[in-house]
Amino acid sequence: MRILFLTDNFPPEVNAPATRTFEHCSEWTKLGHEVTVITCAPNFPDGKVFAGYRNKRSGENVNGISIIRVKTYITANEGFAKRILDYLSFAIASFFAGLRINTDVIIGTSPQFFTAVSARWLSFFKQKPWVMEVRDLWPESIVSVGALKESALLHFLSWIEKSLYQSARLIITVTHTFKTRITARGIDASKIRVVPNGANVKLFIPREKNITLVNRLGLQQKFVFGFIGTMGMAHKLDFIINAAKKITDPSLHFLLIGSGAERKNLESLIEKEQVTNVSLYGLIPKNEVPEYLSVTDCALINLRKSETFKTVIPSKIFECAAMGKPILLGVDGEAREIIERYEAGLFFEPEDENDFLQKVQSMKTDRQRYKTMVEGGLRLAREYDRANLAGEMIGHIKDIL
Repeated sequence: MRILFLTDNFPPEVNAPATRTFEHCSEWTKLGHEVTVITCAPNFPDGKVFAGYRNKRSGENVNGISIIRVKTYITANEGFAKRILDYLSFAIASFFAGLRINTDVIIGTSPQFFTAVSARWLSFFKQKPWVMEVRDLWPESIVSVGALKESALLHFLSWIEKSLYQSARLIITVTHTFKTRITARGIDASKIRVVPNGANVKLFIPREKNITLVNRLGLQQKFVFGFIGTMGMAHKLDFIINAAKKITDPSLHFLLIGSGAERKNLESLIEKEQVTNVSLYGLIPKNEVPEYLSVTDCALINLRKSETFKTVIPSKIFECAAMGKPILLGVDGEAREIIERYEAGLFFEPEDENDFLQKVQSMKTDRQRYKTMVEGGLRLAREYDRANLAGEMIGHIKDIL
């Protein structure tokens, strides 16, 4: 089968959409499928093209995947208007690039759905079925972080969203809650399949702490809570910093690694409040993430308090669980259900400081429960092996052909 996949996030970017797409496409090529990915120059989240790349049309082949990079308008992951221009430019550029590609099926993935708009246009002009992969309920998610208010623009974007659901031959969602929400909008449930995120269990495996990193990061004799990923408006890391400064136990430390729209604000907050038990570091390559996770004792996964975020399952859950790291989770809903089902971590009420501080202390002191959470996480990861999930997704795609 010839597959054309449209995504504006792809390695060497290290965010969740880039990783999921790359690992799924890699598995599909192993199964004998011909995969072409149209993407842009890597620049997320800072809006700066990565070293070794240029913002122009180019091609490469990685893991058997034919990758076409198109020239787009590039901006940092901040500021609504500029990001919309970024998204629209990719939709237009990917559409014209896709017209030249022979394919049997077209896949467009969110979070932002202008990629899916391009896939829909290509489906019409090429007379091939298209699949919409829903990784985020957009524009609902940008409303939840205050980036967009009730307006004519919001209603227009919501109309586009629904029309995409209606026209797609198949919809792949990453959570069951997404499927429920989409069905509630009048979309036929029979064309929606759920393929959740998972972990590359060959890359993320339990290991001893990397002592060289422990020493370099100054984490000797520390019980470390680690966050690795995008530092955006949704992640509410200022809550973590404000809570951490109230902790008096000198052995507890918070390691925040990544970049994004809120990074500068977080740096300013740490400096202003003179918070000494929080360390902030920049982006790291994907293949180094397991080593940095190794120096942590607990994975910290947090989102701001919002009804919308009860629908999401952060992909960090699966990678951290596969490393045998108990999870301190500030995300309610389906994510909480998974953590509690496997006893893989502790849930704290989002933005509830007292509950957070209590669970932080419990994570360190209750050693028997800690051991149970390590074992539960490993069990969780085995159930969410990304290779198996990639096979499941390609099976759903074959069904529509």
